[in-house]
Amino acid sequence: MLKDLIALTKPRLLRLNMFAALGGFWVASKWDIDIPLMIWMLIGSTLTMASATVVNNYWDRELDQKMERTRNRTLPMGRMKPSAVLAYGIILGVTGIAVLFLLVNSITGWLGLLGWFVYIVIYTMWLKRTSTWSTSIGGISGAMPPAIGYCAVTGEIDAGAWILFALLFLWQPAHFWSLAIRRVEEYREAGFPLLPVVKGIQRTKLQMIPYVLLLLPSVILLYWFGYAGIYFLIISVVLSLVWLVHTLQGIKAKDTEKWAKINFLISVNYLMVVFIAMIANTTSA
Repeated sequence: MLKDLIALTKPRLLRLNMFAALGGFWVASKWDIDIPLMIWMLIGSTLTMASATVVNNYWDRELDQKMERTRNRTLPMGRMKPSAVLAYGIILGVTGIAVLFLLVNSITGWLGLLGWFVYIVIYTMWLKRTSTWSTSIGGISGAMPPAIGYCAVTGEIDAGAWILFALLFLWQPAHFWSLAIRRVEEYREAGFPLLPVVKGIQRTKLQMIPYVLLLLPSVILLYWFGYAGIYFLIISVVLSLVWLVHTLQGIKAKDTEKWAKINFLISVNYLMVVFIAMIANTTSA
């Protein structure tokens, strides 16, 4: 039971989002860390994100049965009752949002609530089943963690919050589409109208380019506005160019499976290294 309760929260996704939230908090703190505030922010945002993934599992339980990647999840395998999973998700969400509103600040509470709403209602219930725009618009929820972490310190939405939001928002489509290209037939059979299913793999490769390209001004602006130092700038620009070059190579790649796998791995490592560099080279107050 405990293993299933944890699995329903998609722990790997949670860890990534917690790290992003921590990065946003650190950038805003400028090395003057309020430990209790940081802990409450991480607890509140993590519970809110966990709630969204649990409710997502509940809503997608029938579609998950159709895909090899998801058919062994808790609900498709019948290890828990759907009503119990839904109740679990609601409890996590209410607790997480309450922590953000009451123990962090109202801005983080509203951002958490907006992220939850976009992920569950806009993405899961609507666009995921009807539109190729699901990945891009659904990225709004995935871009909330660093903004929440940042606003936990500042109490306002300023340029830093917007740039951090943009960084995560732009990162997501190329990351996810790299995976979707490799599993396009699974998504087609399950009935998900993802971009590579509806518009084709070549169109998807082309549509990745502007997202990866726009990561360059995002990381440059973090340096320009004084949120991170020169070492962050050098590392993040180099990594952005490496990812951009590889994404461009996808247009003429003969082995699409191999290209997509490498592109996916680049995207994962890109985010990790960029945020580590951002935390390590945050400019002091």
